[in-house]
Amino acid sequence: IDRFVVELAPDWGDGYNNVTICCTCENQTMADFRLPIFLELPIKHKEIICEPLLENINLEKYLTPAIKSVSVGGESGKYARLCRHEWVLSIREQCLRQHTNFCFRQTGARFEKDGRTYIIPRNKQHKQAIKAGINLYF
Repeated sequence: IDRFVVELAPDWGDGYNNVTICCTCENQTMADFRLPIFLELPIKHKEIICEPLLENINLEKYLTPAIKSVSVGGESGKYARLCRHEWVLSIREQCLRQHTNFCFRQTGARFEKDGRTYIIPRNKQHKQAIKAGINLYF
């Protein structure tokens, strides 16, 4: 997102009505680097994506009315890093307090809940996230 303005169309202005731009933040370091830049950019529709979610992230100070939604999910693949349910719930609670839409997109391949680590096949990661029933829509 720090290179976003490099190739903007001359008629971009404050953005196009039909374009949503997302900023990814996999950990707190990247959230604190990218999100202040993101919030200042001329974009009409902004969303935050925390995929792969690699640690607990405090997004709350960035959840302004400009942010329409936050999506989270674990990492997929043979060498996927762990995603913890408590991290997902923490971001959900932040979104709830700030009235920001929240979507738990996928568990990832290695998902820890209640102290137990689950190895979840790729074809079930989205289904398991949906089954959690924790998405928020305002």
